[in-house]
Amino acid sequence: MRAVIFTLGCKVNEVESAQIAAELEKRGFETDGKLSPADIYVLNTCAVTKEAERKSRQLISRVKKFNAGAKIYVLGCASEKNGGQFETKGVVYVGGARGKEAVVAKIAEDFCLAPCASLGFPKQLKTRAFIKIEDGCDNFCSYCVIPYLRGRVSCRPADEIIEEVRLCTAPEIVLTGINISAYKNLTGLIEALAFTDKRIRLGSLECGIIDDGFLTACKNLKDFAPHFHLSLQSGSDNVLKRMNRHYTREEYLKKCALIYSYFPEAAITTDIIAGFCGESEEDFLQSLSIIEEAGFARVHAFAFSPREGTKAFALDDVSKDEKSRRLHRLLEAGNVAEEKFIKGRLNRVAEVVFEEFDGTYTTGYTAEYIKVFVKGKVEGKREAVLEKPFSGGALARLEDYS
Repeated sequence: MRAVIFTLGCKVNEVESAQIAAELEKRGFETDGKLSPADIYVLNTCAVTKEAERKSRQLISRVKKFNAGAKIYVLGCASEKNGGQFETKGVVYVGGARGKEAVVAKIAEDFCLAPCASLGFPKQLKTRAFIKIEDGCDNFCSYCVIPYLRGRVSCRPADEIIEEVRLCTAPEIVLTGINISAYKNLTGLIEALAFTDKRIRLGSLECGIIDDGFLTACKNLKDFAPHFHLSLQSGSDNVLKRMNRHYTREEYLKKCALIYSYFPEAAITTDIIAGFCGESEEDFLQSLSIIEEAGFARVHAFAFSPREGTKAFALDDVSKDEKSRRLHRLLEAGNVAEEKFIKGRLNRVAEVVFEEFDGTYTTGYTAEYIKVFVKGKVEGKREAVLEKPFSGGALARLEDYS
């Protein structure tokens, strides 16, 4: 039997899908993460924006084109938010964002297989292994529906995480979660990982976690990826307050400066929302100017998407055309910042963890998360010299020590 577990959304969804894949393989299924012909489909959905929820609904018709008679199992944030939108012919199970072992239990019941009480370690799908350290969020930003769907913060025991790191065979590990900054004693967990030679990368962070103790723990790791995805959302204090973000522009910039004091070559990347409720032109210009001021290596910008159930849903919205204009300018500024960051690191040797071969190039990532392209098939962790900007990253050649 063949199962496709298809995932939309965040890295946490990807980890949980990989856990489901591991459990199904224990029960005799062949699994794949790409849409293709299969006996069953497990669709792990996302609701972070209206567009993500729309794409989640579209998955039903997409998989039916491969096998109209397949059993379809739906779970994730979109079905947690509104399960009724997925109740249609062929869908035999609609679950939510939590307790995802229930979908494996349902599949086991449908196919008379061994039951499932809990999900084990995920199937390793890439050369970068994502390890989930927590779930949920207590921040309740005014625009975000995720805390209502994922629930309050829940942290995995440190010894369980450490054991998963020990057993992992990937050259790079990414610690991920809905809000890893809320992990109880994240600094202590990082200190406990000083034993491993694997490259350690961190998922998205809140600026409140950045202090001397935290950065010292990172610096003391044997192989730390100095890439900090430091969530911003807006460069305007007025907008940050309406978003219920608990820092100011000045405080954020001080955290960036502290990172650079420990890791001068660090890549700081971020998210910025265009056109949040009540965002004035001056507010927007504050977001635009902070891109250069903070020295971002990459900017993920997107237009504000009102989500029913959040406080921002009832606030006055910025027009669609104005959101589009502002988003375009943020993306342009982000592209300039990324090109500047990459050009500043050309003609240097970088250690690259390679992942995928497309028949011509193998792609991978440096510690600073620069996407690297090397001609030919390459595997594992290798040193390469970055030569020139190329398709959102850098074209490189392998370092030859012969």
